[in-house]
Amino acid sequence: MVNKVIVAAAGRGTRMLHLTDERPKHLIEVRGRPFLLYVLENLSRAGYSEVILVAGYKKDLVERFISEYLPDGMGKLKVISVVDQYEKLKPQEKYGTACPLMLEEVRAFVGGEQFLFISGDNLYSVEDLKAMNVTDGYNYVAGIKHENPEKYGVLIKDGGDFLEKIIEKPKEFVGDTINAGLYKFTPEVFDKIVQIKKSARGEYEITDAISLLAGEKKVKIMNINDYWHDFGNPEDIKKLSNFLESESNKGK
Repeated sequence: MVNKVIVAAAGRGTRMLHLTDERPKHLIEVRGRPFLLYVLENLSRAGYSEVILVAGYKKDLVERFISEYLPDGMGKLKVISVVDQYEKLKPQEKYGTACPLMLEEVRAFVGGEQFLFISGDNLYSVEDLKAMNVTDGYNYVAGIKHENPEKYGVLIKDGGDFLEKIIEKPKEFVGDTINAGLYKFTPEVFDKIVQIKKSARGEYEITDAISLLAGEKKVKIMNINDYWHDFGNPEDIKKLSNFLESESNKGK
């Protein structure tokens, strides 16, 4: 069983505009609660037990959030530590989705175990998080059907369940299953992280490490069947609020 989770929450969230002047976007409130709390609650309900939060922008507020909302954990789930990515990797030198996995503390936390890697500004259902708890020795990337795949990284299968490659923002239609940013990795990913270089936009991309693994037939695609909410723009606050209200009404 996969128990460990790396939650990436280092960025400010510039698309949130002035809302992140005083706090990272992960702590913006939705229905009176920090967004990150919903992420951790669903991880807890899905059965994961150990979390490392990789923070950066206003790390002190992330630590305060943990002390206020999860002083003793959340059920079986415990936040083991909050690691400062900006202290270890200067953002002007190294930035991007792969950076949390470059940290020594993260690799030490993982050890030889398989683990979940998730962004702190993405909300997935409990059932989809459970589905990613696979211990067959392969790496997994979550995919979801989207009506505008040209805006995302499109996952290309090799004919079966294996990932062949990821095509970023294709100009022509190549498929409609996009990368939903939820991953289950084996420790092999760390060997690929050290091999990647800066992308064309000057960042270290986790998808480049995934592509190296895919070239060795070590990555499978897991389809999301429930939901995925990306919390990145001011209008997402209202959208997510409405969604959470509808979800709460289902249980009544």
